[in-house]
Amino acid sequence: MSILDRLLSLIGLRPNAGSRTYEISESLQTTLTTLAQHESRPVDELIPDLLAAGLTQYVSNDKLWNIWISLTAREQEVAALACLGYTNREIGERLHISPETAKVRLQRACTKFGLSTRSQLSMILTEWDFSAFDKPIGRR
Repeated sequence: MSILDRLLSLIGLRPNAGSRTYEISESLQTTLTTLAQHESRPVDELIPDLLAAGLTQYVSNDKLWNIWISLTAREQEVAALACLGYTNREIGERLHISPETAKVRLQRACTKFGLSTRSQLSMILTEWDFSAFDKPIGRR
């Protein structure tokens, strides 16, 4: 199955036999109609833009993942905790490092993503689940 076929399947489109037209589920049709009305555009003009946006997001997530796996384990931990809203002091306490070390690791992670602030990092990774990093502080 091609990437396009998988994408179309994921968004509820199914090819008709022998043609390049697609059937759209009722709920997707309602959503498309509402969005088209909101944008004052015909649905058939909106669909290619939505597919392009979806493919761009797919590629973007792949790029983000490749950057994430290039981070050191400690940079990943610090970045994940920062995305969960922890301060450098709290990150330091959880990981048994100084707040300054947490700050440096976070700066390195942000630099690898091409960012300058923790809020930018949180924004680009907003869809990611970092709950596995949110462990209770262990006893020393």
